[in-house]
Amino acid sequence: MELSSLSLITNHTSSRYTTEALPLNSSSGLYAKLLVSTPIISFHTHKHHPFSSSAIPKGKDEHQTTIPISNNQNDADADDDADTPNQTIVASSLSQHGNLVDKLKAIHMHALAMEQWNASRLKHCHRRHAMSAANLIHYLALTSLDVQHIKDELSSVGLLNLETINPYVIASLSAGIQMLENLKSTSLATHKSDITISMMTSKANSNRDFLIGPPQGQTTHIMVTLGGEAISNETFIYDVLKRGATIIRINCAHGDPTDWSEIITRVKMNSQMLEKPCRILMDLAGPKLRTGKMKPGPCVMKISPKKNACGNVTNPAHVWVAQKGAGPSPPHVSPDAVLYVDGQDFLTNLEIGDIIRFIDARGKQRSLEISKKYPVFNGVGFMAECAKTCYVQNGTEMHIKGNKKRVPYGCVVDVPPRETFVRLRVGDLLVITRDSSNEKLTSSMAGTPRVTCSSGYLFDSVKPGEAIAFDDGKIWGVIKGASISEIVVSITHAGPRGTKLGPEKSINIPESKIQYEGLTSKDIIDLDFVGAHADMVGVSFVRNVNDIVVLKQELEKRKLEQLGIVLKIETKDGVKNLPIMILETMKLPNPLGVMIARGDLAVECGWELMADIQEQIMSICSAAHVPVIWATQVLESLVKTGVPTRAEITDVACGRRASCIMLNKGKHILEAIATLDTILKSSSTKVKVEVKPFVLSNHLS
Repeated sequence: MELSSLSLITNHTSSRYTTEALPLNSSSGLYAKLLVSTPIISFHTHKHHPFSSSAIPKGKDEHQTTIPISNNQNDADADDDADTPNQTIVASSLSQHGNLVDKLKAIHMHALAMEQWNASRLKHCHRRHAMSAANLIHYLALTSLDVQHIKDELSSVGLLNLETINPYVIASLSAGIQMLENLKSTSLATHKSDITISMMTSKANSNRDFLIGPPQGQTTHIMVTLGGEAISNETFIYDVLKRGATIIRINCAHGDPTDWSEIITRVKMNSQMLEKPCRILMDLAGPKLRTGKMKPGPCVMKISPKKNACGNVTNPAHVWVAQKGAGPSPPHVSPDAVLYVDGQDFLTNLEIGDIIRFIDARGKQRSLEISKKYPVFNGVGFMAECAKTCYVQNGTEMHIKGNKKRVPYGCVVDVPPRETFVRLRVGDLLVITRDSSNEKLTSSMAGTPRVTCSSGYLFDSVKPGEAIAFDDGKIWGVIKGASISEIVVSITHAGPRGTKLGPEKSINIPESKIQYEGLTSKDIIDLDFVGAHADMVGVSFVRNVNDIVVLKQELEKRKLEQLGIVLKIETKDGVKNLPIMILETMKLPNPLGVMIARGDLAVECGWELMADIQEQIMSICSAAHVPVIWATQVLESLVKTGVPTRAEITDVACGRRASCIMLNKGKHILEAIATLDTILKSSSTKVKVEVKPFVLSNHLS
């Protein structure tokens, strides 16, 4: 049903509003349902709708005023006089599209009615968020209606665009009404709002600055996730901040308070050194399902030169050799492998051209030739070339060939354990158990790969026939059998050569009814540390108001009124309940933000819906003046391989509308930060292109 058949009735005695024949927007009506249980705004469609006006009794003595809205030319205002030719033209155009003023007034009154109905909810919001909460209600009222017809009419006369008014709904509607009335009459319009667009824009900017700080050179903040590499590398955090990061994220699912303290200390030290503000977000682990730990592999590193199709060496492998604790190679150097050597005076006596000899893990004699020398943070480092494949392990002795000075040998240290994983192909069976004993994690029963998951939620919730996904949807399967201690999965989707499934990888069960707890016992313990050391807390897997209530209680118990709250939206329920969760969180004075965790969200909701869902979240947050963090797999190819894809660049361009874009850790994270910083800065700079006049050819007839 179109808006042209709408009539709005106002009850002056009881300040009630009802709408007769008001069309529901089928895609957005869900949010209206969340806020209207016994609605003052009632809806009639051709089919019976539970929110009917019959639910609202009307007294016989009530005075009602009806505003009819139709496309009938006779309904237009008879007074078409205008002061200017332009005004006459627009007014004439308006008359062809019915009474747009009355239609906008009806929508305006509908939004105010929704606000009145939710007055009891709004009065509990903290005064800091009162204006934003009211605007969110106005936005939900607007999206509950099918206003496509009036959008087209407004667009055809070059006036208000209802799709861009999310941050200032009432102010925009009032301005549109006033503009239309001015066009229809020589007298000044009196339909004004106390709330202006500039006020609402200022409020949105204030909320952003309150949570993540004002922009620094670019319109969008850059958030970077840090882990153990920030501790082992002395200069890493300095480089991260120098290249453009303004927020550091720490995931409480990894590491411990000792590691977190070290990272935060270094962030604050380097932030002061660079005179560049940097805020810290700590994500609570939440009830996320993950694969368990696996038995570590051997501490051995394979170094291989590049070969052609015939197996002949075309380029030697480049190896960075440095003292233990010296840090990484210079940014412009990209080694194939890194070796740290511990040995008194060993590296200090190395020179360009020297040959280092050693016996590798297989007992084969191998050598490295020193090609370049570089100063580093803690001494010197060398680039060496390796012409043959070798396997280097901890304790491997390095000797300088022709050592006339009898310099003691050096020992290789800090070789990380090799990655442990199971490789899964389509048709394979996978067994998931609760057993967390390292000795059994990589074993198999009758050749069946096994992984673990310590969370009881998984085993208590799944049923045969339901889908299950691993590692953000890289692997999919169907549950064949389930018990309280074991689940058997048949793999239905994996890479053509199989896909690796390692430890600490996500598990999603989008079809299962799983009942998470709001905050886990670990989250509550970690919250003490977060409140004392971080600027923001990320709340993972929030699904409904109950989760927010639990969070409120824990924050109030600790008197954490200044701690920023970031709601991580990564489930279907989280998307569905987002408006009501925002309003519940607004009862607190804390800064508020929303993270679109697109990895889990895409798996939970389906890849084909992801584009619409992230737009929906952005619109809701825009209406609530809540800053958005655009997260998961941003520039992922660049971060991991050093080369971006075209799709990643356009994804960043789309994400520029958010207040912050988050990058995950990876080998080429520094290049990714610099690239993202350049893109964001260029977006705020208009590039002036000189266009030469187009001259028609004289030979045209």
